[in-house]
Amino acid sequence: MPDSLETLTTRLRAFVIERDWEQFHAPKNLAMAMIVEAAELVEHFQWMTEQQSRELLPEKREQVGHEIADTFIYLLRLADVLGIDLIAAANAKMDLNALKYPADRVRGSNAKYTEYE
Repeated sequence: MPDSLETLTTRLRAFVIERDWEQFHAPKNLAMAMIVEAAELVEHFQWMTEQQSRELLPEKREQVGHEIADTFIYLLRLADVLGIDLIAAANAKMDLNALKYPADRVRGSNAKYTEYE
């Protein structure tokens, strides 16, 4: 089984090529498909209390896991098609967020950075 993003990306790329789906994988299509899957993920939590959302029954947890995986797969495919290294992009974004949200100024607050600049 794939145990790294690179291995999973390679497996996903081969999966797509074997099915001749590259023709459908324009960035805009992948982005839209990812949002559809994210909406299906959110649907599992609709009308739950916060506590219920933290205590999923095994069957529901498995369903949620599938939707998370679908969303992740489309994100990974989108990054591959655009030539974006997800790990590097995530690290760079976290560095930017650390500057926008210094821990000593935002600890315990959910305010957007523009509210305390």
